[in-house]
Amino acid sequence: MMDLEPLETQCEWTADALTDESIWTEVLREAELEEADTALRHAMATSKDILDIDKEDFPLQKLGSRLARIEDELINGRGFVRIRGIERNRYDQSEMEMLYWGIGMHLGKPWAQNKHGHMLGDVTDQGRATDDPEARGNELGGIALPFHTDGSDLVGLLCLQNGTQGGLSRVANSVTIHNQLVRESPELAAEFYKPQPFDFRGEQPQGGVGWYTVPIFTQCAGRLFVRCIPPYTLASQRHADAPRLTDQAKKALARVVELADDPMHHISMALLPGDMQFINNYHVMHGRSAYQDDRLNRSVRHLKRLWLETRALKQRPEYFQNSHSDWTRKRSASRMTVN
Repeated sequence: MMDLEPLETQCEWTADALTDESIWTEVLREAELEEADTALRHAMATSKDILDIDKEDFPLQKLGSRLARIEDELINGRGFVRIRGIERNRYDQSEMEMLYWGIGMHLGKPWAQNKHGHMLGDVTDQGRATDDPEARGNELGGIALPFHTDGSDLVGLLCLQNGTQGGLSRVANSVTIHNQLVRESPELAAEFYKPQPFDFRGEQPQGGVGWYTVPIFTQCAGRLFVRCIPPYTLASQRHADAPRLTDQAKKALARVVELADDPMHHISMALLPGDMQFINNYHVMHGRSAYQDDRLNRSVRHLKRLWLETRALKQRPEYFQNSHSDWTRKRSASRMTVN
């Protein structure tokens, strides 16, 4: 068995240490909000298409310095943040998207999220059935989503509007979970350092197989990198040619799910319209509670999503590089509106 050790212990946390929401909520000051508004007007005058806008087109001096500190906290500390203070009613949807995009560009470079090349995505009920083997979590409405990671360095969410109830965002600390597994069950942790199968959900390259493999745990330059999507790993087994999960892998997956679901290892937060959340995808798993929409009264949960490549990480495992050429080549933005 490989020799394992806890990693990045300074990034571990448990829920009891984060009951004070001010620890992980950054409330923007009036001067920062006005600076962001000025940057928005500058960006919109440059181009109405967010894909034309980069960091230099959205100048933020005061807020930019704060975002740099937030980025450091995401990579080297707690791993998640909620940014609050933008008045949703002050802006229409296109302006909110540009604000979100511009702030995001100060935290990283855009990363394609799917086969459509979406650099800006939508998280809302898109009418996909829960038993559809090719549906992805951002397309499913109403149901709770289990703890999982996505496919980039950082993951961002912007709340445009909420449903009538539920839909709390949930975050769990992957570092704590990894280190506990190493300490209590090193044989299970070691299994996750081996490549494990994941379902492509129908988004594989043309002519390719419907699954891929990547380790769930990776150590690189002393850092921990986690890719853990339990439903996709289990769904990979629908492909006859996919590697079969070992008994050890099944036990490890069940234990990781159990640890993430333990109230000691996760917190829930409300995202109000105008709120932004950013997480370190390698250190924090995320999910949500079930929710209800009321389309008749136009109360439909709708969030925008960014995947970002942080400039703070100088080294990554090869399979965590932002190099999905098939997706990136189709660079586009999803611009859904909901009623």
